Amino acid sequence: MKISALLTSAGINIGLCVLFLSLYSVLRKQPANVRVYFGRRISEEHSRLREAFILERFVPSTGWIVKALRYTEEELLAAAGLDAVAFNRMLVFSIRIFSLAALLCVFGILPLHYYGKNILHSRIPSEDLDIFTIGNVEVRSRWLWVHCLVLYIISGVACILLYLEYRHIARLRLLHLKRATPNPGQFTVLVRGIPKITKESCSSAVDDFFTKYHGSSYLFHQVVYKVGKVQKIMTGAKKACRKLKHFTDTTVDQSCKAITYRCCLCGASSNSFHLLPTDEVVPSRGKADLDDSSLNMDNEECAAAFVFFKTRYGALVASDVLQTSNPTKWVTDPAPEPNDVYWSNIWLPYKQLWIRRIATLLGSIVFMLLFLAPVTFINGLSQLDQLQKRLPFLNGILKQPHHMVQLITGYLPSVILQIFLYSVAPIMMLFSTLEGPVSHSERKRSACCKVLYFLIWNVFFVNVVSGTVLKQLDFFSSPKDIPVQLAKVIPGQASFFITYVLTSGWASLSSELMQLFGLIYNFIRKYVLRMKEDTEFVPSFPYHTEVPKVLLFGLLGFTCSVLAPLILPFLLVYFFLGYVVYRNQLLNVYRTRYDTGGLYWPIIHNTVIFSLVLTQIICLGVFGLKVSPVAAGFTIPLIIFTLLFNQYCRTRLLPLFSTFPAQNLIDMDREDELSGRMEHIHQRLHTAYCQFPDSEDIQLEEIRTVGNDEDVGGCSSGGSNGKGSPGEFNGKGSSDESNGKGSPGEFNGKGGSDESNGKETLQEQQQPRRDLSHPTLKGLPVSRLQNAVRCVTFLIRLQKRGLS
Repeated sequence: MKISALLTSAGINIGLCVLFLSLYSVLRKQPANVRVYFGRRISEEHSRLREAFILERFVPSTGWIVKALRYTEEELLAAAGLDAVAFNRMLVFSIRIFSLAALLCVFGILPLHYYGKNILHSRIPSEDLDIFTIGNVEVRSRWLWVHCLVLYIISGVACILLYLEYRHIARLRLLHLKRATPNPGQFTVLVRGIPKITKESCSSAVDDFFTKYHGSSYLFHQVVYKVGKVQKIMTGAKKACRKLKHFTDTTVDQSCKAITYRCCLCGASSNSFHLLPTDEVVPSRGKADLDDSSLNMDNEECAAAFVFFKTRYGALVASDVLQTSNPTKWVTDPAPEPNDVYWSNIWLPYKQLWIRRIATLLGSIVFMLLFLAPVTFINGLSQLDQLQKRLPFLNGILKQPHHMVQLITGYLPSVILQIFLYSVAPIMMLFSTLEGPVSHSERKRSACCKVLYFLIWNVFFVNVVSGTVLKQLDFFSSPKDIPVQLAKVIPGQASFFITYVLTSGWASLSSELMQLFGLIYNFIRKYVLRMKEDTEFVPSFPYHTEVPKVLLFGLLGFTCSVLAPLILPFLLVYFFLGYVVYRNQLLNVYRTRYDTGGLYWPIIHNTVIFSLVLTQIICLGVFGLKVSPVAAGFTIPLIIFTLLFNQYCRTRLLPLFSTFPAQNLIDMDREDELSGRMEHIHQRLHTAYCQFPDSEDIQLEEIRTVGNDEDVGGCSSGGSNGKGSPGEFNGKGSSDESNGKGSPGEFNGKGGSDESNGKETLQEQQQPRRDLSHPTLKGLPVSRLQNAVRCVTFLIRLQKRGLS
């Protein structure tokens, strides 16, 4: 690839970045988009914006950058959790190490590459990128010791910074354990593989077992019920039928007419409902009533339960020890946090999990192999000679002016690859779900590892060897020659990696900031479907896609730093821009529903160590090709030192991420007992893990006649969730929005909702709501219909929570 093609790709991506950043700075100020760009703050802080026309709302600005950088790490920890801090420290580590690498390699190694051979140089835009790689260095060059020295400096500083960050995250994890609000998961153990006894229920078996073997610390237990898709549909249908049968005796005024509404999309009219004749209503007393025993959940108990203990230490001991001589029975694990429980997988039989893991592993491998075809084709787009041989019909296009060739070789390959990669994360998340994780965070971490392996294999290795495979099929026939083969092909693939950083790095960050899917969803929901704003729909941060992406760029930076240093300035811009963009998104857009306590950091640490070792092995092969025995000899101890450093970190710091120290748990138990908080914690455990939060039975009483709108003083379309008079519904599960006062700072009058609406909403919350009646239903109150519909939507709510 020529420098001019690289500059073309860089110009296109820089233009897209400037355009997206400018649009974002304008769109974020518009009141209609407040739910898209400030979802977390709206949902958690209940802030409101004032609707007013201000010219500043339509002028691009950089104030959001200053606000994102102004927040401290403590504020980020309080707002987004420890996982967000670990992600932020990964970016800080990348900025530090690649700033040093760019300083050393661009000013120290890049000139050695450019003047490595005595050739006549042309103008820089017409130069080939191979001139700036180690491939332009002469064999037996006396300057190869500079590459070895720079490799030592980068590896040593990377290990030091990595250890400091590892220790910092471990310290924050211990502080996360001692947070002010006690975590119910610290007192809870998840038990699976409960053996079935014919004459005894699962609940009795759990109580007998833990009373006998953990009597001093056992408190109580909660059995888990089957919540698969079929069970969800059956349970929701049963409860809906039991509640709706109470409305069959209610008569409908036949003189009323149906109300028509116009569709906001096409303008057609549609009846809101159709009235049925009274004689068609089948009296309920003529049929057998639904047997309440059919709704008994005892028959749906599965071999899993949450067991609660009196102390944190008791729960830790019960979760770590082997309960019986059969490891597949009475399996105990630390319970996830209540908001983190993935109920759809807890009921799965424990003996079935290993089959699921093997099946998903095979599925992931097959998917990675199937992805070889598009990656190999995309790599050929950057090599014109092979492209003309394999796709002759493109010869006419390739004979077009020089700018068309630059566009095809410099920009098109990385764009096509990015489009294909959009399908990877959902498929890997599906595989991770099929594995049977018991928590949302475990499912997301599993998907993170799968996406990371996929990107390293397909984006790095397959792209590196695809050009070689087209010429020689025996690339992996001799494993001992792999370092030498990688040393040959990686400098030649630097051009593709640079364009990939520009497209998948710079442009994707701008797209992340714009929230294109969120804007489209918000527009359709608000202006096409005419639906109310959904305060509950606030996405969580996609760690399973962003962590692998940043780590892949780190891998490219380490492997190309000594061999092709021209990639480092582009990577550095990406990490600086990502630091600002991701902080803004974590603080304003995404809401933290659950937190792993920094468990992403071991994945980050292992990937960085892998990148360092791979870089050193490739450099060893390069020094061998350049016939530099001194540099190759000094590289071998560096590899050994890096592996020993990794083993020290695994021994010293990794155990803190697998379990909590007993010393800290005992100290916390004693402190709670002395302060008298332990009894209050035990009471809270009874309602901590609620498997069916929206299926509580609504107390149904005799339906009384409610007057028309004139009697109640008007009609409203909103739901009633307050305390009602006798005979009215008083159920839970309302989804009404809660509005509060606006907060200073970001929400300072540059856009938002009307201030008067906030006052009216506040007055509505303070006044007790009366039962509402529809003008065409004489004896049936609207609030009772809403509670009946709420029972039917129980399945939809569970599915929404399962997708987060």
